Amino acid sequence: MEYKARELFERYDIPVPRGAVADSAAAAFQACGDLAYPLVVKAQVQVGGRGKAGGVRFAQDAQELQQHAESILGMDIKGHIVKKLLIVEKVDIAKELYLSMMLDRLTKCPIIIFSAQGGMDIEQVARETPDQVLKLAVDPLMGINAFQARYLVDKSGLDSALVQPLLAVLRKLYKMFLSCDCMLAEINPLVIDGAGNLIAADGKVSVDDSALYRQPDILAFRDELTEDARVKEARSFNFLYVPCEPDGKVAVMSNGSGMIMSCMDLIAKEGVKTGVAFDLGGGATAERIAEAIRIVLQNPAIKLLFITIFGGITRCDEVAGGVKRALETAAGDTRVIIRFEGTNKDKGLQILSTIEPGRV
Repeated sequence: MEYKARELFERYDIPVPRGAVADSAAAAFQACGDLAYPLVVKAQVQVGGRGKAGGVRFAQDAQELQQHAESILGMDIKGHIVKKLLIVEKVDIAKELYLSMMLDRLTKCPIIIFSAQGGMDIEQVARETPDQVLKLAVDPLMGINAFQARYLVDKSGLDSALVQPLLAVLRKLYKMFLSCDCMLAEINPLVIDGAGNLIAADGKVSVDDSALYRQPDILAFRDELTEDARVKEARSFNFLYVPCEPDGKVAVMSNGSGMIMSCMDLIAKEGVKTGVAFDLGGGATAERIAEAIRIVLQNPAIKLLFITIFGGITRCDEVAGGVKRALETAAGDTRVIIRFEGTNKDKGLQILSTIEPGRV
């Protein structure tokens, strides 16, 4: 969420507009008591295109603030329901820049992406004017140096007075990128205001899931956003439960996201919707498989569970044992279809043959 990215920017002394977060019109009015109008009211959803959808509006006074807050809260933006607002003071914009850092797999280094065409979709800028997007790999042994800021400013045709302010933001953003285990730290737009200061007017941050144990506040934020209890319970077993189509009646379970997506594609070609995708990961035992099936079958919309396994680290007999254990205690009429190949397939088939007919 943008407001969480903003919190991280503030923590690392990257300038942001003054603002507040609210979850109701009354809270918005109260939280903005000391802010100066005009204000920008921004829907907080994890998807782009908020402005075009009407999720970003300007308030000239308290009455407009309340009207916009009431209008935006509860709005559906590309399937995301707005439950929080970020309200900030409007920035005096002289120019908008784009700045981000991301992990580059080609150079195996953090990479700076910079453009003088900020406030736009960077992919669109790269398609239409690729020369306007600059990229610089950062040597982890050297970090951020002044020559990088000078290069970005000079190649972009910007005023040389911007070098030192940009260098300061680059160093702070890089420190945040490393300290927070980021995969992406984006400021768009990075605004040059009327006084020549750089301000992070909007931001997006993506953190490596595998490093969340080192980021307790971000981990707590992630769990706070998760509303489906089944997602949280699956996560406690190191499984991945992904709700898909709300009216989908099929759940796909496998030991790898690639296989899951392939199966979902094939199912979709037959005009059938997938309600849940469930990734077991590797090495699941019969006990863990049983827990996984129990979690999926808690969803009353699921009428068929398709389990597809390539037996290696996850053995086919363990899968079959888990299915048998789960169905012995499971209520309801959900059918289970299993396809597996690999380690101990014959033993697995033998176990499945002992399950009550019609369930598998």
